[in-house]
Amino acid sequence: MPNTDSHVTIHMVASLDGFIARRDGAVDWLETSDEYADGESLDPAFVEAFLSAIDCYVMGSRTYETALEFEKQGFGWSYGDKPTYVLTTRDLPRTRDSVEFYSGDLSLLVDERLRPTCKNIWVVGGGHLAADCLKLGLANEVVYSIAPILIGDGIPFFDKLDCDAALHLAEVKAYKNGMVELRYEVCSGSSR
Repeated sequence: MPNTDSHVTIHMVASLDGFIARRDGAVDWLETSDEYADGESLDPAFVEAFLSAIDCYVMGSRTYETALEFEKQGFGWSYGDKPTYVLTTRDLPRTRDSVEFYSGDLSLLVDERLRPTCKNIWVVGGGHLAADCLKLGLANEVVYSIAPILIGDGIPFFDKLDCDAALHLAEVKAYKNGMVELRYEVCSGSSR
């Protein structure tokens, strides 16, 4: 039986036109030079407290490869020492003890392994995994961070869904870098 206190959040950054990466997987557009004077600043203490509340991350293999590439470029490992579950059937390099590869049923991973021990589960990419979480009724909320750029084509935030997923807008924040964050709760019947 799933832990009803646990919470699954789908979060990704996307372009205004809804793409999380270019077709080739590149995310070179993430850093923009936009400035919005009325936006909020990201206080380092707030960011640290926010990240410490996340218990584990779940991601697809391409998101993992992008994170490894960022680390090689000197940007560090974005997920700290939190358990990170990578859904893949491919043989990928395991660079830290906190990473576990998983190729089984997504519902079993979330409901039987993660929910009993993790209160805040963050699904951080990619589009196919995000869609599967909604299709299977695993997600409680979607946090959509919109970068101030249009890239015209790419990998969509969500892969194809079989049916509508009703959402309730719970919060909107605008930041000084021009990014806007939308937090939606998944309506009952669409999730657990």
